[in-house]
Amino acid sequence: MSLRIIFMGTPEFSVPTLQALKHAGHEILAVYTQPPRPGGRRGLDLVKSPVHQAADLLGIPVFTPVNFKDPEERERFRALNAHVAVVVAYGLLLPETILTGTQLGCYNGHASLLPRWRGAAPIQRAIMAGDKKTGMMIMQMEKGLDTGPVALTREVEIGENMTAGELHDKLMLTGSRAMVEAMDKLEGNDLALTPQSDNGVLYAAKIDKSETRIDFSRPARDVHNHIRGLSPFPGAWFEAEINGRPERVKVLASEVAEGMGEAGAVLDDALTVACSAGAVRLLKLQKAGGKPLAATEFLRGTSIPAGTRLL
Repeated sequence: MSLRIIFMGTPEFSVPTLQALKHAGHEILAVYTQPPRPGGRRGLDLVKSPVHQAADLLGIPVFTPVNFKDPEERERFRALNAHVAVVVAYGLLLPETILTGTQLGCYNGHASLLPRWRGAAPIQRAIMAGDKKTGMMIMQMEKGLDTGPVALTREVEIGENMTAGELHDKLMLTGSRAMVEAMDKLEGNDLALTPQSDNGVLYAAKIDKSETRIDFSRPARDVHNHIRGLSPFPGAWFEAEINGRPERVKVLASEVAEGMGEAGAVLDDALTVACSAGAVRLLKLQKAGGKPLAATEFLRGTSIPAGTRLL
């Protein structure tokens, strides 16, 4: 026997879970994902989401509603007669009619140790806050934002130099395995649910452009966490005068270093930058329109000598 599943997800993060459920022998009745968005080199083409593309390759029907306000859309969901819906980074809040539209409910794969970091950007927020560990949780969904009871937890260590991109990839695979295990338990009527604690609730708000600029007036550890928490996207950045004009540069990797000086001052020829306490060494940088480069390669074509002030 296998479960009849509706899968709901959109970005690359969701794809391994869809593939793993299919490989495990469950019947994927349909995939729900965000509608195609403008893309391509000029932004003129409509590009399918990564989940949409993966579903096409697997031969699974795909639906892309803007929302579930239309009664016909809600009825189509119910008419699939699924055992369960699996949700991984879908990108839409689900109304109660959808949450109760399958026999066994909806289960979500969320990239944090709930109730810490409920919401849109748990991976980035965990790193920016300096957390030493995070994880994937499989929870039964309810009307609140990531408030449902937890079925399965898999912890993941966060290395001191790990970027959000690296953690994303690790959690992506951890989550796919956890969801398969949870669905196997659900199929065997052996999936226990534990209510979330009311203590330690934190919300992982979506990253705003206004918080991507590097503030070297903070301690070095905080600056380092900020940089790696926003790498590779959207990228933390500074401005400096380069070749006689102000230029914005993204920093995609760094490390805490020794050094003292005025916050934002470059201390040596290896891009060690003073913070309010300690210093950071910038390891990987990217100019606007350029490709990411290791600091040594970046400095071959761009002069940022000691004494330069980064803003």
